Amino acid sequence: MPYFFYGFDPYYWMILVPALLIAAAAQWQVSASFRRWSRVPVRRGMTGAQAAEAVLRAHGVFDVRIERVRGHLTDHYDPRTNTIRLSDSVYDAPTVSAVGVAAHEAGHAVQYAVGYGPIRLRSAIIPVCNVGSQLSLIFIVLGLILYVEPLFAVGILLFSLAVVAQIVTLPVEFNASRRAMETLGSTGLLDGEELTGARKVLSAAAMTYVAALLVSLAQLARFLLAFGGRRRD
Repeated sequence: MPYFFYGFDPYYWMILVPALLIAAAAQWQVSASFRRWSRVPVRRGMTGAQAAEAVLRAHGVFDVRIERVRGHLTDHYDPRTNTIRLSDSVYDAPTVSAVGVAAHEAGHAVQYAVGYGPIRLRSAIIPVCNVGSQLSLIFIVLGLILYVEPLFAVGILLFSLAVVAQIVTLPVEFNASRRAMETLGSTGLLDGEELTGARKVLSAAAMTYVAALLVSLAQLARFLLAFGGRRRD
């Protein structure tokens, strides 16, 4: 059985572990930022749900539902049902963190409403990329166990599809945050230190997507180096 699968894998320690540490740090930062600004109430007393509705209204979007969803930081926009789902710590919380996160999700709804190109592209490729991601490790493991290079190569190609989806996701997330911050500022929903806090929360959240992409790129590099090493062997 090859070392890549069972034993000491130098590529894991040289490439993947540093990326995983960066991802862990990014996740810690977003949790810390959210906790910090969850203790700061907004002066206008607006809850997350009200903030999402206000951002949508500012962009002339009126057909999006806003619902509560269980969990912590499980907030998301579902384009299939045109629904913004906000977690318990966001939906009815009148805090800087809640308003910032809710406005970000409203930003995604606005992206769909105005036909923002990257989010349309992401929606089109995600089903294929998800299937590729699920099948990639199966092909890679089979290629390693059976010593069949074409299977390993197909697995790497399928894994690359997941990386492409993450790359396309980055501009979508950054743009949603930009739309949220611009709307919160221009409409006066937040001001001064509140805007600073919301920006910190959203910036920390965006870094988790960057970190996740770094992990995937590191994993892809690990696969490619291992594949090249097997070919030389």
